[in-house]
Amino acid sequence: MTSQSPAFFVDAWDPAYGASFEAAGGSGPAAPSSAQVDADVELPATDWRAIGPRAGVRSPDVVLLVDGVRRIDASVWTAEEDGGSFPGIAASYAAGVVRCDLDRGAAEMAGARVGRGLFTASPSAQDVVAGTVRYPVHRVSGTGELSKLPAAVQAPLTALEVAVSDAVRTDGDLLVVDGPLRSRRNLPRTLGYIKTQHSQYLDGRLTAVVTGLAPGERCPVFRLGTAWGGWSWYLRLPVRAGAPWAGIVRVECSADLTVPEAIALADLSLVTLPRFASTPYKDPRAPQNLVPIAGLERRLRGMLGDARLLHRVLTAAARGMRR
Repeated sequence: MTSQSPAFFVDAWDPAYGASFEAAGGSGPAAPSSAQVDADVELPATDWRAIGPRAGVRSPDVVLLVDGVRRIDASVWTAEEDGGSFPGIAASYAAGVVRCDLDRGAAEMAGARVGRGLFTASPSAQDVVAGTVRYPVHRVSGTGELSKLPAAVQAPLTALEVAVSDAVRTDGDLLVVDGPLRSRRNLPRTLGYIKTQHSQYLDGRLTAVVTGLAPGERCPVFRLGTAWGGWSWYLRLPVRAGAPWAGIVRVECSADLTVPEAIALADLSLVTLPRFASTPYKDPRAPQNLVPIAGLERRLRGMLGDARLLHRVLTAAARGMRR
């Protein structure tokens, strides 16, 4: 008698980008979240089921997708007068918005900005200026451990994303932020789009509803009691049959919205986001990495400038400051 080989699935994402979910024994996101979850929002938890597109719900005429990229151009160390030293990073970051006119079937980059900064806890650090390139000081709290400094870039990058999206918004559009909303929860008609699942928020029974979704279906809206809070739901993008979490994304909106408003946005997301899903032969992170976002990321990385050249510029500026 031969034993049957266990079933296995291959994640559609290129391994160079990690995985679309952090697997715990192959069952889904690895880290159980300690966040309080209210699942009795749209439906009682005992009645949870897959929800398909509702009759009469159509995509908005204009969808704005905003994203940002960042890059560490150099790691630096300061020399303090007392003989001590602080680590730092010189970073470049950029944010942009793609405007998708669904009526015309056209997409264009509607705005983009580039920022740079020297991130360090050093009390004596000054802006680094070399020709037309400037890295203003962003002073971080604490000792500024080198491994924790990249996270300090997120706040100014988020502020840049808010600025570029505010500049192009119009009445009736839908703004989709690539990633959690964080401090952008006050923006109207805005969705946070989380394409990689790190934490498991739902119990096993409710998770089974999520992993049982067909492409183009979503789970009921639930409320997350995390630090930022908010309404959230999962939906499955168009994807070939595969791993239980294949094509699953989590979407969120502001906790300031009423339950009917949150449900309306969930219904809107279901008829809008699948239209932008990528395909494996074009994108190594398909289908979660939306087509307009992928193109925007490429444009923004080009706007950051040549990394090797900037490293040389920073090195020359450091030599000049030591003289």
